[in-house]
Order: sequence, then structure tokens, then C-alpha cells
Amino acid sequence: MTVGAALKAALRQTYAQSWRLVVLNFALATVAFVVLYIASYTTTALLLFVAVGPFAAALMHCAVTVQQTDELHLTDGLAGLRLHWRRGLALGALATGVVILVVISISFYAHRAWPVAIIALYIALLFGVWQIHLWPVAVARRGDRLAEILRETGRALLRRPFASTALALALLLVNAVGAIGILPVLTITVAFSALAAAHFALPPPPPEEAQT
Repeated sequence: MTVGAALKAALRQTYAQSWRLVVLNFALATVAFVVLYIASYTTTALLLFVAVGPFAAALMHCAVTVQQTDELHLTDGLAGLRLHWRRGLALGALATGVVILVVISISFYAHRAWPVAIIALYIALLFGVWQIHLWPVAVARRGDRLAEILRETGRALLRRPFASTALALALLLVNAVGAIGILPVLTITVAFSALAAAHFALPPPPPEEAQT
């Protein structure tokens, strides 16, 4: 699906499932803000971001469910947490490890070898764009080995680098605007982003399945 079509489909389904997605978005944002609050006292607590992974996987499970069936129930969030908590931990650990390594690399090389710092920043941006493919596929195909998912989504990113980057920038803008609000945890931007990523990375459901 194209970037524009993915955003339009996500917008339509976000409106249709708005109050449910607000609740699910709030749950994920609350966990993330608690970890951020703890990390403000000690940088070691950044490792706790691994624990955000299962909740992010649960939200993505809901996004995939809506993308495939056009339906959603609040219980889908609990089902997603139960089904994907191990994979969410693995993806959360991967993301946390990369972020920590990039931050350390940039802070260390910024005044010593700035080309290395720029390369580290580029890797971080590429890793961020990759998440658009990785999370929806990892959740939709939970029976497949994670190593296979990593390779396949990496190839998917290489096949569509410009479209993937364009969608990543659009979602970054959406979430930046949402974060400006007085109560950003009450926004729905993360859920909208998950829906857009699901539409972009996953094939559409068969017509008969979409209608049921």
C-alpha cells in the first residue's frame, strides 16, 4: 500500500475506533512515561524501556486486528499482551540496545571524530524507519522465527526506502504535533501510527474477510 493510502486508511479506522484506541494509546503512553520518570533519576533505568515492548506489541496487535478485520474490542489489547509479550520484550530489548549504543556513540565521538557520530545518527534514523516494517510483521506472523522476520523486513525496507522514509517522517510529524498538547498521553497519535504502519507493511485482507 502507498504512503497516502496507508495514512487515509489509518485515519478512517482511527475515527471509527477512536475511543478504544484512546484507551489503548493511554495504557502504552502511561507505561512509557513511568519509565521516563524513573530514568530521569538514573540513566541505568533506561534499561526499563525493554518493559515497554510488550505493551507496544499489544497495541500493534490491535492495529493489525483492525487492519485485517476492521473491528476492535478492548479485550484485544489484553489478548495482544498475552500473545506477544515475549516478542515484545525481544523487540523492546533490540530497540533499547540500539538507542543506548547510538547515544553513547554520538556523545563520545561528537567532539573526537564527528564523521563517526554522523554515521551513528544515520544508523539510528535508518533503524527508526525500519520499525515501520518490523513491528507489524513481527506481530502478524508471531509463529515465524524472529531472525527470519528481521531479515525479511530488512529486505522490505531496502525495496521501499523512499516510501518508508516518507511515512516515517509523516508519522514523526503527527506524533510531534500530538506531543505539544497539554495532556499528550490522551492523544491517539501512537495508535494512529501503528495503524498506518500495519496498512503500509502488511498485505490487505481478502475481500470476504474484510467484510466480516
